[in-house]
Amino acid sequence: MPSHIRKGDEVMIRTGDFRGQTGTVVRVIPKKERVVVRGAGIRGIVRNIKPNRVNPQGGRVEVDRSFPMSNVSPVVEGKAARVRFDTKSDGSKTRIAVAGGKTKELNAVRGPKKA
Repeated sequence: MPSHIRKGDEVMIRTGDFRGQTGTVVRVIPKKERVVVRGAGIRGIVRNIKPNRVNPQGGRVEVDRSFPMSNVSPVVEGKAARVRFDTKSDGSKTRIAVAGGKTKELNAVRGPKKA
């Protein structure tokens, strides 16, 4: 079954400490059902880096955080949206975001079937 979230999607966190924050999906981990989101939830997650040639002082770096896939939704016009899949008459399958009675096609999951 195709995932409702894809790499590059703008998403909003729906639950937890970071509820309401938005970010971009950097990576999808289907086996663990998690997504790595850049720009949301970076507060408090810092890695210390040892000194090296590139960075002789060492330092601290904020890292991207992963969230359960069920806790994020694509953003359409600033609001979180549900995703449904629609199969067209030519056999192509698309992801459609539904928010507030409006629909917006996100992208194609599969192209038209060959004859």
